[in-house]
Amino acid sequence: QAQLVESGGGSVQAGGSLRLSCAVSLHSFTSRCMGWFRQAPGKEREGVAAVYTGGGSPKYADSVKGRFTISQDNAKNTVYLQMNSLKPEDTAMYYCAATNPYGGCWLRPQSFPSWGQGTQVTVSS
Repeated sequence: QAQLVESGGGSVQAGGSLRLSCAVSLHSFTSRCMGWFRQAPGKEREGVAAVYTGGGSPKYADSVKGRFTISQDNAKNTVYLQMNSLKPEDTAMYYCAATNPYGGCWLRPQSFPSWGQGTQVTVSS
């Protein structure tokens, strides 16, 4: 059984919006850092946003600050990524990831041992 399941990807025109969801079935949801990462063809996976589910300020990559918002619903064990003012360079496979409980919260893929299968986001100009 998949422990992180992303949804909400799709194709939009530049300037549009999408909201990604990540349903999490790991224990201790409120004691983990949850992150969103993306990977475009031929590029390395990069951190987009992360938040400690127990409380704290979210972290964002400079490229998405002011456009993307990470949020959570602890009652639903779900993390969201609201993406506004999308640009063609946002096109990528987007992944949800989780740290182990009480792990640090950094936008580094190596800090996250649990990953979803990804959802594709395509932004056309």
